[in-house]
Amino acid sequence: MPLSEHEQRLFDQIERSLAEDTKFASAVRASDPRFHARRRLLVAAGMIIVGLALLVYGAVIKTPPLAVAGFVVMLASAAFAVQSHRRAQSPDLHVVGGTASRRRSRGRAGRRPGLLDRLEDRWRQRPEGHR
Repeated sequence: MPLSEHEQRLFDQIERSLAEDTKFASAVRASDPRFHARRRLLVAAGMIIVGLALLVYGAVIKTPPLAVAGFVVMLASAAFAVQSHRRAQSPDLHVVGGTASRRRSRGRAGRRPGLLDRLEDRWRQRPEGHR
């Protein structure tokens, strides 16, 4: 349903006043899920580098427990990075103001429809009298 002229003017006025409020803009940016996901990815990348350094240092000074600890830190950081990346790609993390789209069942968006998707589509398209 389109907005009336009066509603559109009010909306534009509110938008301008919010854009000028730097305190509000920083508060919104701090609560942006993409900002947190990006920060988690950077932390994970840093920890992977630390783990690699521990691994190499443990191998150079011939201390297997230190090298193993470095490998474990790298592995845990890589798992954290993958989890953060998946969470960042999740449709529910998009900022308000974007376009909404219906999510495919079980996160299958972008892939070829599987058997369950095709069966579900056929179920939805069946004639009304066959319930």
